[in-house]
Amino acid sequence: MQARETIILVSGLLCDDAVWEHQNAVLSRHYDVIIPHLCEQDSIAAMAEDVLEVAPQLFSIAGHSMGARVALEVWRQAPERITRLALIDTGVHPASADELPKRQALLDISAAKGMTALADVWLPPMVKAGLLETDTALRERLYAMVERMSPAIHRQQIAALISRPDARPLLTQISCPVLVGVGALDQWSSPEQHEKMAEAIRHVHYVVFQDSGHMAPMEAPEAVTDALLEWMRDDRGVCQ
Repeated sequence: MQARETIILVSGLLCDDAVWEHQNAVLSRHYDVIIPHLCEQDSIAAMAEDVLEVAPQLFSIAGHSMGARVALEVWRQAPERITRLALIDTGVHPASADELPKRQALLDISAAKGMTALADVWLPPMVKAGLLETDTALRERLYAMVERMSPAIHRQQIAALISRPDARPLLTQISCPVLVGVGALDQWSSPEQHEKMAEAIRHVHYVVFQDSGHMAPMEAPEAVTDALLEWMRDDRGVCQ
């Protein structure tokens, strides 16, 4: 019996496997799915190292938001092991000068008031405007996910993001199939930003998830899953 391919799904800031619920349910019918737990590291490089420790010799990897930065770092560390790469609602630039104060303000909230207070401020810009008021089920799932985290996890993940490397030079080096996807209404990492990323990659499929903000895997679950299924059918070979 032929062994099933493996897909690793890497979650973003303050996210866990709940962000991939729909994708995991569908993809696991055809592939072995691994969703790493990345709540103890304080650098993108360390997160990537831990992903590689749980990964088989060959695998495809998809990341969302911070998780896509981790996925790209996994490729940098071990390109010969990756068959496909997917980058969803993310960026490749280093931290800007004005980013730390904004992130510090959120760190102050989680430290002083807790994770629910942080969710009140952080989540609304992460999704389509007004969605948290109209979709109570999604609101509950998003809040529960953030509340499973802690101020210490928040602090470590922000430290990783602030010290993140400039990954732009890597894009032109990737030769395996790459999916670049973004919510059409993403206020944090715009479609224009993703277009520039896609233009630099050799074998790329660029998808815009309509009516979705930054949390595309949860806001547009069917569309993201369909894009990942199509990506997994691309067999142009291992990254070099």
